[in-house]
Amino acid sequence: MLPAEVNRLTVQEAADRYVELVRAKTVTGGLSPATAEVYARDVATFVRLAGPDRVLDDLTGEDVDAVLLAFARKPDERRKGGAEGTDTGKGTGKSPGKNTGQSAASQARFRRSVSALFRHAASAGWVHLDPMAASSVRARERGGLRPERRALTREQAEGLIEAAGSPVAPPVEAAGPAAGRRRRADQRTEVRDALVVLLLTTLGPRVSELVRANVEDFYTNDGVRYWRIFGKGGRTRDVPLPDAVAAALEAYLAVRAGGDGEKALLLSWRGRRLARGDVQAVIDRVQRQVDPGRRRAVTPHGLRHTTATHLLADGTDMDAVRRVLGHSDLSTLGRYRDDLPGELEVAMGSHPLLRRRRGPAGRDGQAGPDA
Repeated sequence: MLPAEVNRLTVQEAADRYVELVRAKTVTGGLSPATAEVYARDVATFVRLAGPDRVLDDLTGEDVDAVLLAFARKPDERRKGGAEGTDTGKGTGKSPGKNTGQSAASQARFRRSVSALFRHAASAGWVHLDPMAASSVRARERGGLRPERRALTREQAEGLIEAAGSPVAPPVEAAGPAAGRRRRADQRTEVRDALVVLLLTTLGPRVSELVRANVEDFYTNDGVRYWRIFGKGGRTRDVPLPDAVAAALEAYLAVRAGGDGEKALLLSWRGRRLARGDVQAVIDRVQRQVDPGRRRAVTPHGLRHTTATHLLADGTDMDAVRRVLGHSDLSTLGRYRDDLPGELEVAMGSHPLLRRRRGPAGRDGQAGPDA
């Protein structure tokens, strides 16, 4: 049904009102601050590409297509190498030395952000019709994952976990009046680092969920330790901790530096809540203790991929994995499930329809005397 009267806002005015509404949703927990900022960034890009002074209601499906194509061709500033022509092309399926533009995932995310803007515009009476219905531009299928986002192999993940559980002696201070002395006991963070690595590798939380965790979010029910994770969209999930992770949690709580008034679970040696960037520093510090043959750089999100990949590869129920990761839809698991070396060969080597039955009737599939 068409609105009786359209408020002919410019693209800039509509974007400003929409972004203000999006950021307000973070107060009620409807959106995480990080997600709200992604929406805001995409909408700001849309304004630049569409033209801030154009009337939003005047944009057609062809105009939206032009914006989506312009975004797809826009260089991705996040990629290493910086300047045009220096992208290595690793893991993207594209040849090095070329301006690869935005990844398929970024294009799909940008389209979702623009669609959300126009859905709100249609309901608010800023446009007669949603031009996204006439848009024909779609992102191609997701290509190869970047190396730093790929799941660790079993050997690499086990090496990281073993290094976290067997910390080296604290280093000697390099310079200053305390030169030649080891760090004080209250500056030791090895137990905390072990807990960070174990939580990321075995439960796969988002890094925002990890740094937002409080001590009170961990509880015991019928002898099992649980973590109540506050995820995206205001959703919560209660995930049981494996025994080794529960033991690491208890060991950390016994030496945690914070006072009774500090709610945050993960604290710096100064007693402050860890930030998102601190988590990567923890992983890198533990990685330096891993044997070089089993070491590979990985991000917190790469460890989320690792959790999903190995749980699914081990035959864990897909819905259980979905609940551990905090997704509302099973289809989302596809983007977190990476290929493992030799996985197809193992699967075909033990095909369930070709396994020989053994038992009293005979050996190696041979029939018994009554056959």
